[in-house]
Amino acid sequence: MPHHFEGTAMDTRRLEAFSDGVLAIIITIMVLELKAPHDASPAALWPLWPVFLSYVLSFVYIGIYWNNHHHMLHVTDRVTGGILWANLHLLFWLSLLPFGTAWMGENHFARWPTMTYGANLLACAIAYVVLQRRIIAAEGPDGALALAIGRDLKGKLSPLFYLAGIAAAWLWQPEAGMALFVAAALIWLVPDRRIERAVAG
Repeated sequence: MPHHFEGTAMDTRRLEAFSDGVLAIIITIMVLELKAPHDASPAALWPLWPVFLSYVLSFVYIGIYWNNHHHMLHVTDRVTGGILWANLHLLFWLSLLPFGTAWMGENHFARWPTMTYGANLLACAIAYVVLQRRIIAAEGPDGALALAIGRDLKGKLSPLFYLAGIAAAWLWQPEAGMALFVAAALIWLVPDRRIERAVAG
């Protein structure tokens, strides 16, 4: 019979190790979609550029989530059942990125694949916020994570970029939607040391 651990303190190391393993598998699945051409000439690589660009973008996004997830757990003192399920919820949506990446790349950033990819990014962002809020709920408003993220401007902006990208891909051009997805990634690539400063302080 399953046991419920809500409210019980648990170690974060297993949670982080499991999450790291899942993210590593996700990257492995994505890179396996890069099929080598049978033609040995450099020109044979050109038709693969949409698949490669899709892979690069998704790789960057996985790296962003891995980085932020690591920092978030670094200031998390206790893990509850709710946090475990919220973490699995995030990993579920991240695990769908290889499908969206492959579909979008194989179809050269067509409208529906691009919109689906954007919806996946939006779901990942929402799931990350849910996990973040579960941790804050467990540790309180005076916990290290709550104090570190503050107003969380980046976290609030990202879903707006994804929604705008989905709308742009539908109403205008898929390339415009992709540009907004790339812009959202670039925002997160700018060093964000809020949690590091909180730990150092």
